Amino acid sequence: MAGRAGRAGSLVAAVLEHSGQLDKEHLGAHVGRLSRRVEELKEEVWTMMNSKYSEFLPSVQNREDLVAEVEGLCMDIDLLKAAIENEVQQDLNVAVTEFTELKQQLERDSVVLSVLKKLQEFDTAVKEFSTALLEERYMRAAQRLEKARSSLRNVESHRGFELRIPKALRKELTVQEQSIIYQLGKEWQKLVVWKLPHSKGQLLMEYILKPLISYPSLEPVTEEQPDVFILRFRSQEPVLDEFSPIKVFDKIKLIFEVLHKYLLNVPLEEPGKGGKDGRVTLAELLGELIWEELSNCLIHSCLVHSLPTSSSQLEQYKEVIESTKEFEKALKEMHFLKQDKTALLKYACNVNFHFANKKCQDLIKAARKLMTSEIHNTVKITPDSSAALPELPAPWSGDHPKTHGPSNLLDSGAVNLGSESSLSQSTLSLPTCRISSSVQQLVELAYNTMEEAKTSTKFCCLQLCNCVRDIFHVFCEVVPKYHRENLQKLPQLAAIHYNNCMYIVHHLLTLGHQFRYLTGAVLSDCGGTFVDMVPDFRKLGMECFLAQMQVQKRGVLDRLWSARNFSNMDDDENYRAANKSIKQVLHQLRGLGTVWQDVLPVHVYCKAMGTLLNTALAEIVTRITALEDISAEGADRLYSLCKIMVDEGPQVFTPLLEEDKNKKYQEEVPVYVQKWMTFRELMIILRANLQEIVDRWADGKGPLAEQFSAAEVKSLIRALFQNTERRAAALAKIK
Repeated sequence: MAGRAGRAGSLVAAVLEHSGQLDKEHLGAHVGRLSRRVEELKEEVWTMMNSKYSEFLPSVQNREDLVAEVEGLCMDIDLLKAAIENEVQQDLNVAVTEFTELKQQLERDSVVLSVLKKLQEFDTAVKEFSTALLEERYMRAAQRLEKARSSLRNVESHRGFELRIPKALRKELTVQEQSIIYQLGKEWQKLVVWKLPHSKGQLLMEYILKPLISYPSLEPVTEEQPDVFILRFRSQEPVLDEFSPIKVFDKIKLIFEVLHKYLLNVPLEEPGKGGKDGRVTLAELLGELIWEELSNCLIHSCLVHSLPTSSSQLEQYKEVIESTKEFEKALKEMHFLKQDKTALLKYACNVNFHFANKKCQDLIKAARKLMTSEIHNTVKITPDSSAALPELPAPWSGDHPKTHGPSNLLDSGAVNLGSESSLSQSTLSLPTCRISSSVQQLVELAYNTMEEAKTSTKFCCLQLCNCVRDIFHVFCEVVPKYHRENLQKLPQLAAIHYNNCMYIVHHLLTLGHQFRYLTGAVLSDCGGTFVDMVPDFRKLGMECFLAQMQVQKRGVLDRLWSARNFSNMDDDENYRAANKSIKQVLHQLRGLGTVWQDVLPVHVYCKAMGTLLNTALAEIVTRITALEDISAEGADRLYSLCKIMVDEGPQVFTPLLEEDKNKKYQEEVPVYVQKWMTFRELMIILRANLQEIVDRWADGKGPLAEQFSAAEVKSLIRALFQNTERRAAALAKIK
């Protein structure tokens, strides 16, 4: 070391000795000597670094000598550079070219020395890192490791130098990084204790943040002791306001404050991240890893449940928006969240959109629940039912109509047209019938929704109006499929379903008109009326009821099939079979009349029962008129069978629960049974003589001619009477 210092001192002395009288020869000699020494020193440094980091040989004393000599040569170069520049300035016109070459050579030597100096800094940083790591000063160790990394990047940026040594240094740097990571992992396990399964205990999102969001009764509790900080959780009694975003934000913020204060407020140097100096914190890195999942969890498990359920609650939601804003601000101040991240706030601020969507989803869900409930739970609708439909304004009035409470907007009361000459009380009323209580609630839900739309923003109003239409569309799709089997098998449910559809039609006809004072553009966008849906509901109800009617008709015809075509009635067995089939038909009709009693509107009930009774009578008439031979005893027995139908048939008409009120409809059987008079004429023929038949024909103008054709009457005469001249004469008059 003394020899190296002496050589360096002689160079400095030589420079100082000739100060003020330098010439090209003297400077060239000094620069040459200095360059040769730089190259020698370069080889020595390279050898030393190779020995330490590639061959792992001890060289502590030699390293210190090289450090001293590098520093000495740097000083010599600085002195020579200053001298050259001074001399060149004194005789600029003469010595520019000569001294420029010397200066360039000197600058090349300076570059070499700067690389050697960075290698020296790398070596020093690695040594200080090892010392700090042994002393468990992890922050100091991390800083020195980052310094070594910076020095190595500088060395690698200079091209033209040997690459083998930088590769060895890079390997050494990687080894040291893994060393500190391992040590920090051991310390983390000592400092942080997880009272959870070991394999999952380190999942912050899964076992700390998500439970706090999903379980409102879970409360974080902190406890600070000397050298120990404890974070535990306790369960509290559930409260009504389970998903309060304000409370959830406070809990999550507490967790991040603890992490920021005790663990993650650690600056790191990372290229391309952080501020201008490239420094980031562990908090920023954690935020980048979990924020997307955390924000989604907060939205779908917390904010979505806190959305208002009615338009009147929208104003109160401003508290949630402000709390969301403060929450994001706090995370940004702790560097867990970048300034441009505002997913939560955007969701909260877009409350109108989310409220409308959630409201519509809830409405559809509630409507679907009603549609899939039992049909047979019914309520009775009468023209006298108290209704409070919105009052329609006078034609000249531009004011909005007054609307009564939405819960009373149903049933089927009359509508006040606002003029002095009002219509009958029952003009626009639904006839007395029974409907499913669920359908009544469904229509009430539609009215309530339209009422709420009136006080909502334009966007919400449009969404709610469309939602009402969607509810009715869903009814057409869900109810026939969900209740298909019961509607096919149970005639009472088919009748109730028919009433349900007609009840909905009754309200669809005026629903759009009642709420026509909603914003014009809104009504235009959502259709403006519900009348277009009326044919669909009428078809839905009619198809179901007609399908049930077809089932009942087949039942009537199947029972009459066992009557053996009503032939050979003088045979006791045949007579018993025919009698049995007649009674079975009447039993079927009586049972059907009972299940439809007080369910169907009276006029629908009578028309349906009349159609089925007419089917039975028409089949009996067809079978008897087709007989080729009817004995006198057979005719009497056929008459008795027909009399059973005439006597007991009207008794199946019992649309009302009050027996005394049903007599009116039983007397009106000919109105509803098309073949009733035909059947009565057949009974007369079965007991009449030839003259009586001819008289009732009356040259095609009598009552018999109104019910039977000439061919049918002739066929009956031939079957009932023997071939005589009197019969031939009678046949001749039937034309």
